[in-house]
Amino acid sequence: MRIELERRPQASKLYGFVSPLLALVLTLAAGAIMFVILGKDPVEALDAFFLEPLLEVWSLHELAVKAAPLIMIGVGLAVCYRSNNWNIGAEGQFTVGAITGSILPILFTEWHSPMVLPLMLIMGAIGGALFAAIPALLKAHFNTNEILTSLMLVYIAQLFLDWLIRGAWRNPEGFNFPESVPFGPEATLPAIWEESGRAHWAFVFAIVAAILAWFMLKYTLRGFEIVVLGQSERAGRFAGFSSKKMIWFSFLFSGALAGLAGISEVSGSIGHLQPAISPGYGFTAIIVAFLARLNPLGIVASGLVLALTYLGGEAAQLSIGVSDKVTRVFQGLLLFFVLSCDTLIYYKIRIVWSRIRGGAV
Repeated sequence: MRIELERRPQASKLYGFVSPLLALVLTLAAGAIMFVILGKDPVEALDAFFLEPLLEVWSLHELAVKAAPLIMIGVGLAVCYRSNNWNIGAEGQFTVGAITGSILPILFTEWHSPMVLPLMLIMGAIGGALFAAIPALLKAHFNTNEILTSLMLVYIAQLFLDWLIRGAWRNPEGFNFPESVPFGPEATLPAIWEESGRAHWAFVFAIVAAILAWFMLKYTLRGFEIVVLGQSERAGRFAGFSSKKMIWFSFLFSGALAGLAGISEVSGSIGHLQPAISPGYGFTAIIVAFLARLNPLGIVASGLVLALTYLGGEAAQLSIGVSDKVTRVFQGLLLFFVLSCDTLIYYKIRIVWSRIRGGAV
């Protein structure tokens, strides 16, 4: 006996639309069971996790702060995945973007100019794109598996950041704490509404990136090329499209958005470089992209949902006393159910019984 997956000839569009919603419901149900096992009231726990963060204006600002990098990175990953290029290293590109974008406020502290912040954002995007170019080069010219190379580069980027902050870039006046000099006002991303919270312009960048990516995929030749090569590389070659050029474009596009998210997070939310600048945004953005069906506009909504798991996890720690690892569990459950629902929509499970004849299968 063996189990096979047989592709359905035509998947229902209604099921495709309902799949993310069903995954959310299943995640909530599994989360409730988890809280019961932990000895917590599931209604109280889910309320603390998903409703309490939405009741105050300041927490809505925090939701926007956490959603901004998820949306920006998720949009870039959606373009990559739709072109059948699997960038798993957005976390490393996020980190390198933060490093390269921080060169000006750390090494040129005496330069006070309105040009500092725009140059920081540009340098962050370039840094992320150049770091993403490494797996692109290895795949395009050496046929190396981009999943492995992009993922391994994450740890190189994180260790490099740690080395910088504990060494050459450590603040000499920081009482030996591993952090850089604080960024000046000219190097700080301004808040959108300063009087009500600290949500900054990175959220606006994320929305604009999602709209532009959606327009590109829907109305431009480049978007058509992405879709065709992603569905069938052979058909793309017949149409005159180059898979190697698409590898470069998708990785550079994805890396640039991840790098922009990195420097925006450091400049807008943290105000200096430190060894840990991300709770795993680059990996969580993979869930964001798949939850939205790789649709850039849908990524805005799914980014807010995943940002809520971060914010709700912090609230649940204080109100009901659960571990911060519960956030990771919710994110993992959501990814599991999204992929499971998609699999059952596009494939049907078939059990094949093998008859034994003459002692051989």
